[in-house]
Amino acid sequence: VHPNVSQGCQGGCATCSDYNGCLSCKPRLFFVLERIGMKQIGVCLSSCPSGYYGTRYPDINKCAKCKADCDTCFTRNFCTKCKSEFYLYSGKCLEKCPDGLEANNHTMECTSIVHCEISEWSPWSPCMKKGKTCGFKRGNEVRFREIVQHPSARGNPCPATTESRKCIVQRKRCQKEGKGKKNREEKRKKSNKDESKETRQESKGRAARRQNREQRENNNKTQPKKRKAPNKEQDLAPVDTAH
Repeated sequence: VHPNVSQGCQGGCATCSDYNGCLSCKPRLFFVLERIGMKQIGVCLSSCPSGYYGTRYPDINKCAKCKADCDTCFTRNFCTKCKSEFYLYSGKCLEKCPDGLEANNHTMECTSIVHCEISEWSPWSPCMKKGKTCGFKRGNEVRFREIVQHPSARGNPCPATTESRKCIVQRKRCQKEGKGKKNREEKRKKSNKDESKETRQESKGRAARRQNREQRENNNKTQPKKRKAPNKEQDLAPVDTAH
């Protein structure tokens, strides 16, 4: 037993000393030495602090220091995060990334180089000049493509995403907006006029047919009835002369 061992330790210590702090820890806690000035004090923690990694043994769980360039590590030879100005690659902290990789200053890791990827060209647009497709002979047509994958810092840059070329069209006059509107209005009025004319003609036809029907009925009422023709067979009946 260590000299000056105290009873009733606090802070997760199983045994402790007034001078050296914790000497052993309760189950599942990690023992680590913290330097305070020229003196080291033992403490018991549920997990190891930054710059240390934990190792469990049958009799004690200990925190050991990572390598000098590691900020956090899984074991002494496998870093999970590097200190500033170092880049993490396969568990190691490097000042410069290997060939074929580039330094990512955001994650502080060595990552693969990503080149630009673009889609296929779109079809050519209609031939235009100053936003119009009429009133000219020579104009321009354009096509586009989209960026599918943006490149990384050392990746191949993206080429142009738009392309233009000269074009020739059959020259035609632009229809004036006011004139076109006037023509549409005239067509609408003419259509309404034709519909009204057809409606009037149908109304006149129905009125004429009704008038003819009424006239026939009046004529039938005023015409005298025809007398029934006498029966000739009765008129020619034989006369009885026996008396």
